[in-house]
Amino acid sequence: MSNQEVKHIAKLARLSMTEEDEERFAKELSPILDYVEKLKKADISEIGAISHPFKIENIVRKDEERSDKKKSDNQRLVEMAPENKNGYVKVKSIF
Repeated sequence: MSNQEVKHIAKLARLSMTEEDEERFAKELSPILDYVEKLKKADISEIGAISHPFKIENIVRKDEERSDKKKSDNQRLVEMAPENKNGYVKVKSIF
C-alpha cells in the first residue's frame, strides 16, 4: 500500500496524519491486505454453509411461571410509585 493510498483513506476517515504515520500505516496495512487477498482466493466450494463454527446450546434456565408471592411483590412496588394505573407505573410522556 502506498503512502498516497493511506493519505486518501485518512482523508475519507477525516483523520489527520503525519508523514511518519502514513509510512507506518502503509507498512502495517500491506501485509493485512495481502492476507485478505489470499483469503479471497481460497477454494471454499466444497465447504457447506454453517451458521456458527461452534456447537452452542442454550444453557439458560427454563421459563417458569412465578409464584403468587412474587406477583404480590411486584404489585406492591407498583402501588409504591407516585402514580399507577391498571397495574402499571404511570410516567410523564417523553414525546
